[in-house]
Amino acid sequence: MKILVCIKQVPDMESKFKVNTTGNWYDYTDLAWRMNEYDEYAVEQAVQLKQQVGEADLTVLCIGSDRVRETMKKALAMGCDRGAHIADDESYLKDSYAIASLIVSYAKDKGFDLIFTGMQSQDRGSGQVGVLVAEMLGIPSLTTLVEFNYADGTVTAKRELEGGIKAKVSCATPALVTCQLGLNTPRYPTLPNIMKAKKKELISTPAAELNPEASLLEVLQVAPPEKKGGGLVLEGDPADLADQLIKILKEKTTALA
Repeated sequence: MKILVCIKQVPDMESKFKVNTTGNWYDYTDLAWRMNEYDEYAVEQAVQLKQQVGEADLTVLCIGSDRVRETMKKALAMGCDRGAHIADDESYLKDSYAIASLIVSYAKDKGFDLIFTGMQSQDRGSGQVGVLVAEMLGIPSLTTLVEFNYADGTVTAKRELEGGIKAKVSCATPALVTCQLGLNTPRYPTLPNIMKAKKKELISTPAAELNPEASLLEVLQVAPPEKKGGGLVLEGDPADLADQLIKILKEKTTALA
């Protein structure tokens, strides 16, 4: 079995963000970087499948500058066999369609039985790359998975719907799945596996060599949310609070008009 798992390097969400000088993305200065959280679940599920079937080859793919290679090493330490780095210093300018086309250009002639991705990325959050890859490759996709099972060439899974409802779905391989938080418990790489990861194959390919499609969407401007007025805290006895609240509602709203 041949398995591909696609990951993305994103800033730690606790970082302090500011807009870059061109105004179309966030500034990379002083940011801490990590693997996209949804992708950690995808890597873990891919590694579990590799262990289940016994004879499997697992590749981790990531698009970005040389910086992303460090994040790829975590996936290698978790159990991936090799890394495929698509080198692109301006990947942030590409929309989901262009990113998916790069993945497809790499994967189309390699005969992957299963492709794993996170449900969405923590920075863009479009949730489109996985399903676009499946569509371009002409294979089925199962999305937002919270349970995954594989047997005899068939994936059986549960996907999360609105309101906490779950749908049971299945399809034959080759296929692509996108992974939701809670699908599994991602493992922490052990020190021996971290050392082994340093010796695993990690090959970079310039994005231009894969002839990506042109983006259909362009980010013109990003900006922090507008600051709104602060809240009002009322203190005192319940009876006084009720009088204060009624007065505020009459003066500042039409609720009691």
